[in-house]
Amino acid sequence: MQFVERFRQHLGWCPNACTLRTAPPAITAPPFTVHPVEPDGGAGGPGRRLIRPAIILVLVLTAAMSILIYPVMPDLVASHWNTAGDVNGTMPKFLGLILIPILMYGFSALLLILPRIDPLRDNYRKFQGYYDGFILVFAVFLFIIQLQIILWGLGIHISPNVTMPAILGILFIYTGFLLEHAEPNWFVGIRTPWTLSSTSVWRKTHQKGATLFKLAGAVSMIGVFAGIFAWLFILIPVIAVAGYTVLYSYIEFRKERTAVITG
Repeated sequence: MQFVERFRQHLGWCPNACTLRTAPPAITAPPFTVHPVEPDGGAGGPGRRLIRPAIILVLVLTAAMSILIYPVMPDLVASHWNTAGDVNGTMPKFLGLILIPILMYGFSALLLILPRIDPLRDNYRKFQGYYDGFILVFAVFLFIIQLQIILWGLGIHISPNVTMPAILGILFIYTGFLLEHAEPNWFVGIRTPWTLSSTSVWRKTHQKGATLFKLAGAVSMIGVFAGIFAWLFILIPVIAVAGYTVLYSYIEFRKERTAVITG
């Protein structure tokens, strides 16, 4: 018994031990926390109730527009444009007119399902309004692309160098608002190993990313005036923001871990 008692004291977990041996301190904050739900779901108040009907309206309008316009469309429709804004790819009108609606319906359904299967589904309620708003903005984004395909087929040529910087800029800006309010989850947001391991790193990274995505959206919209260089105003900012936020989350996690260990 004396041997056992000394062995326990050596390990540091004996209740009667004078000195405890402890492991280096670890980060005490849990990687994810479920937060109290705000009454308005995180955005929009009464207006939030109109978001999902608006999503349905965009879905129905896109399908109806595509069906009604089908008989007067040419056999081949535009499917790709080069950097000069000229068509350099076509496809049969059936595929060309059904592709965007399929993507729209598929992504909308997926985004509506994800919160239901996420183990942290309760956290979505805190930013549900912004999340639903993103689905609406993304659906409108695809609707405008479908409209451009149809208008081009009808002989109304609006350059994608004008439309794409504008609508992607709006999408990036709204993404910034979504990131600003997103709570930890497994599907939405800046999900790096470091944001998924620390609630505080998640929050810092998303606040930083929100500001930068809004800025990227503003830069993208300037591309409307850039002609053949419009794509640079879209790609360069968003790639830079994505890379920076990943690096930022790593640095913040290292700072947090160092502070806990040394503190």
